[in-house]
Amino acid sequence: MRNYKQYKIEGPNSIWQMYRTISFFKVAYQFIIIECSRICPSVKVKHFLYTKCLKMKLGKHTSFAYKAMPDLMFPENITIGDNCIIGYNATLLCHEYLVDEYRIGEINIGNHVLIGANAIILPGVTIGDHAKVGAGCVVTKDVPAGALCYGNPMQIK
Repeated sequence: MRNYKQYKIEGPNSIWQMYRTISFFKVAYQFIIIECSRICPSVKVKHFLYTKCLKMKLGKHTSFAYKAMPDLMFPENITIGDNCIIGYNATLLCHEYLVDEYRIGEINIGNHVLIGANAIILPGVTIGDHAKVGAGCVVTKDVPAGALCYGNPMQIK
């Protein structure tokens, strides 16, 4: 079960209204940091930018591969343990803007976790220690420690 807060809205869709929930300048700043980091070849520089500039909570030796995408709106809601790999073009979403509501949730990833290429982690998800998320998996619920999850729809083994 995902753990997120849900906010109903009235009027135009939630993306049209997003700057009522977050500052345009905060998003612009985070956009610059994230886009520069996505193409940066140094995992040490990415780690520094994500922890110091975006306030993400990253453990020692956690690495983001080329083009990996942390949440643009609420990166401070991402916590990742030690010695993890976030694969090529993986996306970590702490928000979902829908037509008549929006949702915000934390992402908590344990130690020694592998997130495969092009995986998508949705808001409010916890992934346990030593878990593996297969390439292209859409993680829609919590993943227990040591588990392998894969596919869309997600399956846990």
